[in-house]
Amino acid sequence: MKEFEKKGSPSREGFSKFLPASMSDSGTRRRLTEYEIQVQDLQAYVRSLEAETVHLRKKLEDSPKEFMVLENKLREANRQLVQAFNQNEKLVNALYEAREQISSLKEEVDKLCAPPSTYGVYLSVNEDATVNILSQGRKVKVNLHPSIKA
Repeated sequence: MKEFEKKGSPSREGFSKFLPASMSDSGTRRRLTEYEIQVQDLQAYVRSLEAETVHLRKKLEDSPKEFMVLENKLREANRQLVQAFNQNEKLVNALYEAREQISSLKEEVDKLCAPPSTYGVYLSVNEDATVNILSQGRKVKVNLHPSIKA
């Protein structure tokens, strides 16, 4: 392409000087004009291909750099993933231990909240839905659980 441009592309007038006198009719000139248009189109196409080649070569030169950058990002992401996984395991273990401690503390609280295990002897029912019992040698007035009929 560059060599062709250095020599110079002949203009329309330039082509006609190469034609023999017998070929200077209008049909030949029309075909010559068509060929010149095709040559110009092909030259433009070659220029666009050269520009694309330059662009692709630049892209090819940059791809190893981009690959290294992406590879480093991948390594960093994998490192963060492993770190997050390890921390997640620690948190799961801590939650499991906390759950065990909470359940054991709940059992203790339930035991401490339970009423004392004292026994009494039923004596009588009062008008206000309470009962009199004898417990540890003393007469005590207590509420009766609703599920127990007096």
